[in-house]
Amino acid sequence: METTTVSSKYQIVIPRKVRNQLGLKVGQKVQVLPYEGRIEIIPIESIKKSRGFLKGIDTKIEREKDRL
Repeated sequence: METTTVSSKYQIVIPRKVRNQLGLKVGQKVQVLPYEGRIEIIPIESIKKSRGFLKGIDTKIEREKDRL
C-alpha cells in the first residue's frame, strides 16, 4: 500500500509505483469521485485506446417470448 500527503493547496502526488502500474502519463486526465467515504481516482482512456475492448463478447441474449 502506498501513501501520500495532501498539500496546503489540496494537491497530492500519485506514487511512482502506482503511476507505473497504471501506465499514467504526464498531462493525462483522471476522474476524481467520492465513493463510500473514500476517494476514487480513475484514469480517463482515449476513445481510440478503448476501441475493440469488447471484441469477442457474447451478444446472444435469451429474450422473453413477448419481447422482440
